Amino acid sequence: MDNRAEQKEALETLVEFNVRLVKNMKIVVKELSGKRLDDTNAFLKDILNAINWEIQVMNGTMELLNEDAQHIDKEAFNQKIIALGNAVNEKNDEKMAEAFEDVIPLFEKLGERANDVIGK
Repeated sequence: MDNRAEQKEALETLVEFNVRLVKNMKIVVKELSGKRLDDTNAFLKDILNAINWEIQVMNGTMELLNEDAQHIDKEAFNQKIIALGNAVNEKNDEKMAEAFEDVIPLFEKLGERANDVIGK
């Protein structure tokens, strides 16, 4: 994404999605912590797709997100996402629940920062 207007537009969309994504991640943590439902796998797939989409937006708007200071630590973000991916690949519910608990604060912060940027 080249210009500020495009980046801000992408962040506006991210903010709308982010609230639901964070809420869904909290729900899936419960499901993965022993309360699995028939549709948990499908729900998990949707959440992972949403995570990937938000990461693409984050990567495309990083200069705007971190314009005045480093608000988003891309390296830390990537490490937690890799850990989540590994847990998902292992199909280990307990590890996935823990990994989601680690990434939820990052996505909450991303949503807050995106909201700050579009408010300017």
